[in-house]
Amino acid sequence: MPEMADIIITNGRLLTMDPLNPKAEALAIQNDRILAVGAADEIAELRHPGTRVFDAAGNTVLPGFNESHIHIFGGSVELTHLSLFGLKGEEALRKAIVEHAASTPLDNLIIANSADYSLLGDRSVDRHVLDSILPDRPLALMSPDHHTVWANTRALRTAGLLEGRVLPPGNEIVMGPDDLATGELREHAAFDAVIALGSSGGRERLGLSTGGEPAPSPDALEMARDREALKKGLAHLAKHGITSFQNMDGNFYQLKLLKDLQLSGELTVRARIPFLYADGDVIEAMDKAEYMAAAYNSEWLSAGTVKVFMDGVLDSHTALMADDYADLAGWRGEARLDETTFNRICIEADRRGLQMAVHAIGDGAVARALDGYEAAAAANGPRDSRHRIEHIEIIRSQDFDRFKRLRVLASMQPPHPPGQMGLPLEPTISRIGKAKWPLAYAWRTFRDAGVDMIFSSDWPVSPVNPLQSIHSAMTRKPWAEGLPDNRQSLAETLDAYTVRAAFAEFRDSWKGKLRAGYAADVVILDSDLEDTPTEIIDQISPIATICAGRVSFET
Repeated sequence: MPEMADIIITNGRLLTMDPLNPKAEALAIQNDRILAVGAADEIAELRHPGTRVFDAAGNTVLPGFNESHIHIFGGSVELTHLSLFGLKGEEALRKAIVEHAASTPLDNLIIANSADYSLLGDRSVDRHVLDSILPDRPLALMSPDHHTVWANTRALRTAGLLEGRVLPPGNEIVMGPDDLATGELREHAAFDAVIALGSSGGRERLGLSTGGEPAPSPDALEMARDREALKKGLAHLAKHGITSFQNMDGNFYQLKLLKDLQLSGELTVRARIPFLYADGDVIEAMDKAEYMAAAYNSEWLSAGTVKVFMDGVLDSHTALMADDYADLAGWRGEARLDETTFNRICIEADRRGLQMAVHAIGDGAVARALDGYEAAAAANGPRDSRHRIEHIEIIRSQDFDRFKRLRVLASMQPPHPPGQMGLPLEPTISRIGKAKWPLAYAWRTFRDAGVDMIFSSDWPVSPVNPLQSIHSAMTRKPWAEGLPDNRQSLAETLDAYTVRAAFAEFRDSWKGKLRAGYAADVVILDSDLEDTPTEIIDQISPIATICAGRVSFET
């Protein structure tokens, strides 16, 4: 008797991402695997009375999207925060904050996300501006890139930052002529104490700032709240057709929360959680990372990556540049880690079979990350390491070949270039300078060099919706005449969100394609992608998401 299907998706235009069978009309699912892919009449033979049938109505069916760079805990918590995305001017800011504060009288800290660097035009946001809006409650504005916070005096004083504090390299409490903090806090070591004033106690940021565990340990009620936040975040991902995510911050606490959800049947998206190294003994840290990788290695929940921050971001002048900033002579930024320590991390992680993922935005940081990977290859010999560099907003021309030679993955974010998805051109393009514009967000040059590229949103920095990212990748416009055309084709962009993303997490042998025997991770869209004008692809939405043969979202 032939095997029968639990779920059949028929009458669709399947883009399988499988070069052996690129297109099909239907597929069948049994348990957590794809049973068959083919013509509608062939797949119909696998139906029985209990089979659930989805009629795709001639629309696109894809492998589930794999978001290869997000921050699940922080993004989940921020779903309930005030968003200032697209807001400009002091009066609009005042109105939004006052109304939100009135609606949340019990919140210990008012947090507003996506506060643009040019929110007040040429005027800088400082504590005095924020004091005039909300003087009697702690208030913090988070920049879109999550690398700068602006806080009012009440927040600064409560967090113990008003008179400054000694910080690690690459972090800064901007001080005023009165020897008091202006309110601008650059990088996590400067603002973590402010975020910790919130109701979550800053637990959502530990995997991004220190890689350590909550202290004191959360009580049962706090853990229940954190799990509920994560459930909302996972549902948000599933709504957008995402069946896998690769987190770019992590600690044991996040893994425990996700494991609890898995045991209760509430983990609806596959998760890979890294170990974040911030400081401390390298050997002890790599012991912890290796233990995490051994303890979590299932198809639903895995570890095995070491995340490191090499620099900050362009807009706050904290990215590490190879040359002076175009708009700030004599300043190139500071590295978060010295060269010796970073190389040692790379060598030790690589020796243990761990993957490296390095946040490197400036061309100086990218070069230093590649230096570390070269040191690891020289010390340990070549292997299938699949080390990654995250963001790569600026790169030196000589480093494209090093990416290819070292087989380093370029992890890029289509929503991030200035001018895309509502982002202003300034101040970013002035930080970069015209001479380096051709080497900024250089997607096409990476492809031409034969480098493996993966795409993502960096949620909550940008909206997590993959269709918006695909639209941004396909419609990007040069900032000036004569610059490279970095637009991506639909096939290239889908590859970066499926096949290549699975490759990046060593899971390409069983997911990322619609192929018999592969994971039943599928998204059904409400339109035909190939027949939709590029300009409106971002208006397409999933009507159903299936992860491991279970429906995780449907309209």
